[in-house]
Amino acid sequence: MLEPMSIEGYDLLVEEFKYLLEEEKSKVAQEKLVAAAQGDRSENADYHAAKEKLRFIDKRLFYLNKMIQNSKIIDPSLHSHTKVSFGSTVSVVNIDTDEEEVYTLCGVLESEPESGLISVDSPLAKAMIGKEEEDEFKVPLPKGVKEFTFH
Repeated sequence: MLEPMSIEGYDLLVEEFKYLLEEEKSKVAQEKLVAAAQGDRSENADYHAAKEKLRFIDKRLFYLNKMIQNSKIIDPSLHSHTKVSFGSTVSVVNIDTDEEEVYTLCGVLESEPESGLISVDSPLAKAMIGKEEEDEFKVPLPKGVKEFTFH
């Protein structure tokens, strides 16, 4: 399944992948060789630590590669945003509390809810997609249904 992502999010994934592959992995591999040269590997903490770091790096590289291959880059500037879509920044008001909240819809890997970046797969984003200014909408959440309107 393709994951929507901004070009910035995609670039961050590629940057981390290159760093791990080209710099970190060779550095840790060298640490492992140095530790292995110290003798008995069965009781060598440095050797086991380096081996574990390499295992983590390989798992992260596999994950990042999969995400890079499955990403679908979307340029939000190509959308008119007359309706809420990927990349839209919206201001909504909780009808019950009259609290205003600002969100930007982004890809799963880019989301940081505490910073207002919410995944297009989140219940709130799904409820907003396709809506226009002044529309009201309901969102089923674990603590009950919340009603919002655009501000």
